[in-house]
Amino acid sequence: MIGVAVHASERDIVAEFFELFKTPWEFYRSGGQYDVLLCTSDNVCFESPRLLLIFDDKITAFDTEREIRVESQPGGLLVSDEGTRLPIYGRVATFPSCPNWLLKKESTQEPVAFVSFCQATTILRVGYNLFNEVRFLLTIGQPVGNAGIPTLEHHTALLRDWISRAGLPLVEIPPVPNGHGFIACLTHDIDHPVLLNHRCDHTMFGFLYRATVGTFLNVCRGRNSLRSLWRNLRAACLLPFVHLGMARDFWAEFDRYTEMEVGLNSTFFVIPRRDYPGRTTSGPCSPFRACRYNLEQLLPQLRRIASAASEVGVHGLDAWLDFDAACEERERVSQTIGASELGVRMHWLHFNEKSPEILDRAGFTYDTTVGYGETVGYRAGTLQAYRPLGVTYLLELPLHVMDTALFYPVCLNLREEDAERLVRKLLDDAERFGGVLTINWHDRSIAPERLWDGFYLQLLCELKRRGAWLPTAAQAVAWFRKRRAATVESRQVGASVIRIRGRTETADTLPGLTMRINQPRGGSVLEFTASRAADFVDMPFDSTTERDIVIRTEPDWRSSALITGN
Repeated sequence: MIGVAVHASERDIVAEFFELFKTPWEFYRSGGQYDVLLCTSDNVCFESPRLLLIFDDKITAFDTEREIRVESQPGGLLVSDEGTRLPIYGRVATFPSCPNWLLKKESTQEPVAFVSFCQATTILRVGYNLFNEVRFLLTIGQPVGNAGIPTLEHHTALLRDWISRAGLPLVEIPPVPNGHGFIACLTHDIDHPVLLNHRCDHTMFGFLYRATVGTFLNVCRGRNSLRSLWRNLRAACLLPFVHLGMARDFWAEFDRYTEMEVGLNSTFFVIPRRDYPGRTTSGPCSPFRACRYNLEQLLPQLRRIASAASEVGVHGLDAWLDFDAACEERERVSQTIGASELGVRMHWLHFNEKSPEILDRAGFTYDTTVGYGETVGYRAGTLQAYRPLGVTYLLELPLHVMDTALFYPVCLNLREEDAERLVRKLLDDAERFGGVLTINWHDRSIAPERLWDGFYLQLLCELKRRGAWLPTAAQAVAWFRKRRAATVESRQVGASVIRIRGRTETADTLPGLTMRINQPRGGSVLEFTASRAADFVDMPFDSTTERDIVIRTEPDWRSSALITGN
């Protein structure tokens, strides 16, 4: 059991952090017996836990008593003794004279975390406030320069690692659906579903330029193939005939995604209002933000999508800043498609710190806006769906990969082979940490002039090869709710036996949960060593689970772990 002693102002973010790091814990109680005690407050009467973690960027009573030299510095990149790079956004305390370091500041090489011992207690002093960092990630988010670092996942992994390296087993419910390595959500923003709606406007002229001059220049630069040039020149020549009704509208095929994703599920976000750009906190948006279609125009395609077991959500305009507008946009789409529970993603990813509360009050079940428009990666630092602070029900499903961010000249402007390497790194992260990788491929991205359908098909093949579960966004969020509702307890019942009790709901068709027992990496509390690799045992977690686990510390622990009970 982990006891957590924090200031009152930190209790809300602590509770959310331990929904993401789903392991037995409670707020510190005087007289409680804890294997691990995690503190950001000095107001604790320590009762000799096996591992004491002190997180603070300021001088603590522990530092004063031991006459430890402490220097306060701005945050920055830290490096662990095992090579993990960790951005810190608040201030850090460094301990220049302390040996046994576990984290160093990259720029100065000064220790930011070190280990010491007091009788049977391992003490780990860490020079930043963990929960302030988590709050920053889930409210403000990471700058673009750190987009590729899953920072919150690293915070969790370090905490897990420190516990196991101190010789303690750790039980958790990882964010991994039973039978799968991770989750991937395929989503599509419907912005320009019909080329026929664009007559002599910026969208039509932009299409003509990119299909002709733009593609020709890209062929000269080696960024496009001659086949792409032929397809785009042909489409440009057909444009007048499309407007005359003499040729098929080659943009009016976004439901072709259901053929590409056969056997999979995906989510389509539709604009609730035609020819309206929306507004910002300071006034109207650019008129270029307006989309030129009515929902009724798309009804045949939306019905085909629904019949293919996919989902339709709201591509919001003003919902992010106006409660009445949020209700109106939700109701507009709900009445048109006949769905009562809807998720939302804001058009152009407009969002601020007040948006989650507005969307929650308006009745949206989830939002999937938090991401980057100009790059790919982890704005919230995580692959998990989380509950934004101050909301009652809504969960945030972070956005990680967007087609325009990969390929637009004003964004990353990557060649396909470079984009493949970047996305593969995110897939590797998903396999390592679990969670959900959310992907957004726009409606017209599989049509001329973009022609990004080949890359998308390769991505689908890679997801299938890696064994990802591919649900709708709503199904993914429902799975995370199931995990949040589950409970798990563990306690020592013998020298090498822990008893695990867990409970979860199973009255659904979603994949089950997994219970994971992390192996101690140290031979005893006094052996804080990185000499052994992390290891764990997974077991299905259905309904009510009770197990006695015999923990071995020898190298063949995985094969010799004994599981008994019901």
